[in-house]
Amino acid sequence: MNREQENNKVTLSGEIVSNFEFSHEVYGEGFYTAMLASERTSGKKDIIPIMVSDRIVDVKADWDGQFARVSGQFRSCNKHEGERNRLILSVFAREFEDITSERDYGPEDENLISLDGYICKPPVYRKTPLGREITDILLAVNRQYGKSDYIPMICWGRNARFASGLGVGTRLQVDGRIQSREYQKRIEDGVYEMRTAYEVSVNKLTVVEEKEE
Repeated sequence: MNREQENNKVTLSGEIVSNFEFSHEVYGEGFYTAMLASERTSGKKDIIPIMVSDRIVDVKADWDGQFARVSGQFRSCNKHEGERNRLILSVFAREFEDITSERDYGPEDENLISLDGYICKPPVYRKTPLGREITDILLAVNRQYGKSDYIPMICWGRNARFASGLGVGTRLQVDGRIQSREYQKRIEDGVYEMRTAYEVSVNKLTVVEEKEE
């Protein structure tokens, strides 16, 4: 496994709740997106976009309502909207497995992510109306050819307090899960649009001390 794969690893399983739609093509290879619903132990479902190559999945088949396990990376890209950029996130599948037949045995949905990257914006600490502590972090995870993925993360409780004191450039190793969250985006005065945000809910984070050359 190369360094790129080691610093960004995702395992995700659940129900495919849409069919695949064409996204883009690179050197004749087509890439398609669909939505996967991964259920938490609480029963709530995170609806997460996945991207696959037509070389590993029959994207023209009827996948809606089937179950799959995906292994790959959590990736980001910028979408231009007027004068602003919007961060678009999805799980890029390196492996895709049909597990519909396994559902008879009632396996729990998987949702695991491990990242190794650098804080690229000052962490934002806040408290909910009920007093729960939260810190938002944007992590830059390096990819090949000088690219980086920018992954929003949310820390809770003692992790939130700890992370709030970390500076830009700090290297972190993180384990958690990918979650989806709906919010209202104001388009213009009095006009709002429902959108979905994706972020990593952090279970464990470790500061990595960089060795001097």
